[in-house]
Amino acid sequence: MRHSPLPFLVFAVVAIAACSDRTPAPATPAAPEAVSATPAPSVEPAPTPAAEATPTPPATEAAMLEADYLGRWTGVEGMYLDIASKPGGGVRVQMQWDLDHRGTFDGSVTAEGLRFMRDGVAETAVPGNGDATGLKYLAGKQDCLVVKPGEGYCRD
Repeated sequence: MRHSPLPFLVFAVVAIAACSDRTPAPATPAAPEAVSATPAPSVEPAPTPAAEATPTPPATEAAMLEADYLGRWTGVEGMYLDIASKPGGGVRVQMQWDLDHRGTFDGSVTAEGLRFMRDGVAETAVPGNGDATGLKYLAGKQDCLVVKPGEGYCRD
């Protein structure tokens, strides 16, 4: 007796869909049954009260945040991170991140931290302390930037 593969296929499709991290595409709306000859009245959106509007931070706040990152940060075994403002906005990141690699990259200071692309990988240096770097030499320091475990830079 031969069984149909249909139940197995249905199970496989449902299992794959359940494991997917993608959101299904929205369904296409059905066509209206009848089209009205009279246009619908226009509805104006209600004005947003000033209290609910999200204020834009002044440029000085962003500059102060960027200013906190500027300067030289020291890592272990000769590693360093030098951050300078660029004319026109953003920062220039000059660094040596291991014994064999050094470079200069364009970056920006965001609410998440100092963002830059290094060798095709998006990196973010976030404020932290020496203990967060996982590096014994930096343990106990308070003013640090942590790129990832084992890579961090501090100020004395």
